[in-house]
Amino acid sequence: MPSVLITGASRGIGHAAAKAFAEAGWDLLLVSRSEAALQSLQSELSAGGVRVAYQAIDLTDSAAIAPGINDLLNQGLRPSVLINNAGAAWTGDLLGMPLERWDWLIQLNLTSVFQVCSAVVPAMRPAGGLVINVSSHAARNAFPGWGAYCTVKAALASFTRCLGEEERAHGIRACTLTLGAVDTSLWDSPTVDSDFDRRAMLPVNQAAAALLHLAQQPATQVVEDLTLMPATGAF
Repeated sequence: MPSVLITGASRGIGHAAAKAFAEAGWDLLLVSRSEAALQSLQSELSAGGVRVAYQAIDLTDSAAIAPGINDLLNQGLRPSVLINNAGAAWTGDLLGMPLERWDWLIQLNLTSVFQVCSAVVPAMRPAGGLVINVSSHAARNAFPGWGAYCTVKAALASFTRCLGEEERAHGIRACTLTLGAVDTSLWDSPTVDSDFDRRAMLPVNQAAAALLHLAQQPATQVVEDLTLMPATGAF
């Protein structure tokens, strides 16, 4: 039975993805900050007959990531797919952004992805596998007030391409799921100021279905990027 490691699994896209993969018969390794939420999700999904391991890790804490991932991998499951989904946003003038917020955003949206890949990918190499990094159309566009987010997502897209090139010899593929606006709790976070019409956004289950689609691609091919946008276009 295949297994998938999902970060940011307790809510939003990660939560929907965990359910979608479980329904498709995948075993799960789940990461989020909330142990209580992970316990609840484990109880719910393991009732369907799949194995669920989890580890509460704060991905903004760089020192916690490697030991936390190692503890998760020591629970007996080895992922064939890694989904780096956890992330956050910050809105405001680019040059007015406090340095501590800049560091926080880069740690969560980029550096933690590097750290998780560094801990997980070597364990995937013997059997090959796939890394899916959840990105944004902000990686390709410049939106006023979203400069830091655009910058870090562009860096994530470049990281993913470089990872794919370096790991090809080990049978590891890498791709991005590039998303337009998705109706998640990101829009309610204190670091985001927006008044978009969330009814026109993509629902989380569509993003989750796209992740499952990418994960189910045969090992002989890679969809290097899948872009999913609301039918109404960019916000």
